[in-house]
Amino acid sequence: MKHNPTWNTWLTSPVRGSTRTTTPAVYFRRKFSLKKMPEAKVTLHITVLGLADVEINGQRISDDTFVPGWPDYRFRTYYRSYDVTPFLEKGDNAIGVTLGNGWYTGYVGMMYRQNYGQQPLFSLTLVDEKKNTIVETDEKWRYNDHGPIVENDIMQGECYDARLELGAWSSPDYTAKGRNGWYRAFIAETPELTVDPAVAPAVRPQETFEAREISNNFDFHHSHYTRTFDFGQNMAGRIRLRVKGPCGTSISLRHAEILDADGSIYTTNLRTARATDTYTCKGTGDWEEWEPRFTFHGFRYCEASWFRFMDLNKEVEVSLEAVALYSDMPRTGELECSHPLLNQLISNTRWSQKGNFLDIPTDCPQRDERLGWTGDAQAFIRTAAFFHDVDAFFRQWLTSIRDSQSIHDGAVPPFSPLVGWQMPDGGPGWGDAIFICPWTAYLCYGDKTILRENFQGMCDYLKYIENVTCVDGVRSHPESKAYRGFGDWLAVDPMGVPVTTSYELIGTAFHAYGAEITARTAEVLGKDAKPFWMLHGKIVETFRKNFLNEQGLPKEQTQAAHVLALQFHLVPDETRQAAGDRLAELVKENNYHMNTGFLATPYILTVLEDTGHLDLAYRILTQETFPSWLFPVKNGATTIWERWDSWTPERGFHPDGMNSFNHYAYGAVCAWMVTTMAGLELDPADPAYHHIVFKPRPGGGLTQARAALQTRYGHTAIAWEIKEGVFHVTLDVPEGTYATLSLPPEYQNTAPDRIEPGHYELEFS
Repeated sequence: MKHNPTWNTWLTSPVRGSTRTTTPAVYFRRKFSLKKMPEAKVTLHITVLGLADVEINGQRISDDTFVPGWPDYRFRTYYRSYDVTPFLEKGDNAIGVTLGNGWYTGYVGMMYRQNYGQQPLFSLTLVDEKKNTIVETDEKWRYNDHGPIVENDIMQGECYDARLELGAWSSPDYTAKGRNGWYRAFIAETPELTVDPAVAPAVRPQETFEAREISNNFDFHHSHYTRTFDFGQNMAGRIRLRVKGPCGTSISLRHAEILDADGSIYTTNLRTARATDTYTCKGTGDWEEWEPRFTFHGFRYCEASWFRFMDLNKEVEVSLEAVALYSDMPRTGELECSHPLLNQLISNTRWSQKGNFLDIPTDCPQRDERLGWTGDAQAFIRTAAFFHDVDAFFRQWLTSIRDSQSIHDGAVPPFSPLVGWQMPDGGPGWGDAIFICPWTAYLCYGDKTILRENFQGMCDYLKYIENVTCVDGVRSHPESKAYRGFGDWLAVDPMGVPVTTSYELIGTAFHAYGAEITARTAEVLGKDAKPFWMLHGKIVETFRKNFLNEQGLPKEQTQAAHVLALQFHLVPDETRQAAGDRLAELVKENNYHMNTGFLATPYILTVLEDTGHLDLAYRILTQETFPSWLFPVKNGATTIWERWDSWTPERGFHPDGMNSFNHYAYGAVCAWMVTTMAGLELDPADPAYHHIVFKPRPGGGLTQARAALQTRYGHTAIAWEIKEGVFHVTLDVPEGTYATLSLPPEYQNTAPDRIEPGHYELEFS
């Protein structure tokens, strides 16, 4: 029997801080008694404006982190539910909640604190399967704001003073009276928002990494130790500290993604994010262990420092371990090939996805931003859906996008949830996430739910584009009063010079694509698609009239202009090959390098392949000099860089503070590596890999590749190897599906027409 909780009573404390002052965590507890053990399962439902950890009888009920997540708090929050039956005892029991600031009241998005509210609050209910309420938030709760977490902020960090630990505060035999800091909890005004069950997986601790000490310094003048550690992997997460030292010794942990030229940690790119955690020892003489609860950082390196002033006869011993945090998305895809640098690129992409999929798809996990940028997400979603099951993850995030649409006439913001500066429309390639993300998720998973949920949002955004951002049918027209967009973001040439493609070309191209997706979505949902196809045709005509020359080729001589025109089929069929040939010439003129940014880069290899330039696509893929995918790999990257020139030997770090070393957008190339290099593709007409299209296209000197995927129907895989002129192919086709095999042209004589479920080992020569 499903229990639908109500959220009538919310609890808080008077701890507020200010827009610039961080605050301690607040501890809440309540005793309750059970005359006998419940006969049925007992479930805890909890919702929070802020973040919460829950304990029952001295035990944390879950390793979920950042509960319940980050919604758009202006409209809704989420609740999570836990089976807590194993934690309960006959007789006296106690429940404890540690309440942190999180995104609700903490620093977020290049802004001050308290963007949504002044202090965190929560509501919970403990019920059995017969709907009997055991515990709820009421006047019997007590709070304490003088515990060991003396400062907590999702971005700035956490400070923990072990001398202030409260003991077994969530146990039933603990005495919680006013004289030792426990007071009656404040009943807050019930928020006017929707409380939905969380559908996305929770953030949890994942991999751990041992530290390797790379420097150890002692300043004799100031009695100050500084030790720097390398975990070998850039990630989002936190440090698990073990320390043995005198009472009052404070260990400061500063986080960084990369080292400066002098070997010190490089923190310029963090901007205003302090990204520092501090632990103060209680000094029992034993090892003390601590891990922050309400913060995370983007880092590969950690600088631990402390002053030796408490007791010169006692040494401070420190041991660190890094804990990666990300949404607990099922791992679904495996990709590898015979090129070691490409394999590292694949690993870097995976780790950038992990480091930025913390409840929402953020742009970066390290600096004072960490926002759900829509342009990054739409560029990367196809790759994301290969490596992990992100269906529920994106369903929940898209809810925030639709929420923000409701107050801006259908406009889609540049990031979601919105916070701080309220830019209503993200412009081309960013706002278009409302089309691209649901459609891509449908293609990968086959669930029409995500299309139903977002179809009206698609329609609303099309109207907004037409009514607000278009002049004479041209989106992002110079005479439009709407925001024109970010362009092909961060496109540069091999000299580091920005490359510009007009906003109006990019805008009109993406407008056509959005209309096409809306039309296809209408068809899938059984709705009238004709108006959207008519709009699409109109936009295509507008594009050709304004942006193609008399020969039917793009007027603008940039790679991005040709890539988008080809990818979205905006050039006439009869000039498509000529446009592809011209794109190839532009690549060669650029010394066989791309000069594309966030919007065009995900498509450049696809359109080169489609127009007969597979060899050139592989040459770009395996290019090792700047700008290229493998340039960061050659220079030690373990994640995807935000910029092609985040660092170069000639210029060092990019001088702009906007310089993340963990930014997944350019990792979108892995989608092409899956579908073309390895040869595992889906059929849009029969989605979710019900019809599996195997189409390996070797090149670039590769001798083997493999892709495996856990689809909705089961495990599918392709592995190929070229050995002594023979093309060996291994295929796995799950039950309930079928496959076709499209061989490279030189082997196109004996491929079977249809492949039924099973395991196959084939050879072609």
